[in-house]
Amino acid sequence: MAAATRFFFHSPGDLLCQICNEPSQQRRNPRLRTKRSKAAHLSVAGGEYLVEEFGWGVRRMTVSGDEMRKVADVQAEAFHVPVSFFNDVFFEFFRAEVLSALIYRIRNSPSDRYACLVAESIRAPKLLPEIVEGLAGVVDCTVQRDEDVLRHLQGAEEYLYVSGIAVRSKFRRQKVGTVLLKACDALSQLWGHDYIALRAYEDDLVAQKLYSKAGFKIVSIDPHWITWIGKKKRILMIKSFVL
Repeated sequence: MAAATRFFFHSPGDLLCQICNEPSQQRRNPRLRTKRSKAAHLSVAGGEYLVEEFGWGVRRMTVSGDEMRKVADVQAEAFHVPVSFFNDVFFEFFRAEVLSALIYRIRNSPSDRYACLVAESIRAPKLLPEIVEGLAGVVDCTVQRDEDVLRHLQGAEEYLYVSGIAVRSKFRRQKVGTVLLKACDALSQLWGHDYIALRAYEDDLVAQKLYSKAGFKIVSIDPHWITWIGKKKRILMIKSFVL
């Protein structure tokens, strides 16, 4: 989130107008290129579902001001920590920061190295107790090459890192998180990566159970001293597609 502070020289609305009218930057360092299959050069256009299951469809986020605001709403609702005073004001600041960070990633990431995936209902309205509108959940997928992670991945030079997975409170326990993770699997294969990595807090047993069911395994945990500086310990979990 820290990198997003540069955007507060402009309003989020101005930035959305800019990003929706310019192509994403495709800067690459040729030294970082790996031997990937042709599938790695494909991208999923908004509207094409990567996964359709349990009544949910997951696709790539459409780069439009309206949908980007919806993504920021979902993540802000999921990750905002309520405060005793002026909570509404702090929430609006937090949502603006989330939106700015999303804009930054879109503007500075090649289309085959970052994707925000969104889940929405694909069920017929008559099958639902109420019409589902908007997004049910979102997740960020970024191609990374962090050495602390790569040492756990035999023969890999890059991997897909999953973060920011968020589900609206009214859609929790309805398999949205499960379908989002399956879409991450599909994207990893589409882009030609054999490993997916993510982190979870050590005390978040609900998230760990979800990730374990999806095929992720714990490979490391933060050292205890990290709690001395006020941070919570996290675990690193890996999913491999290597036979």
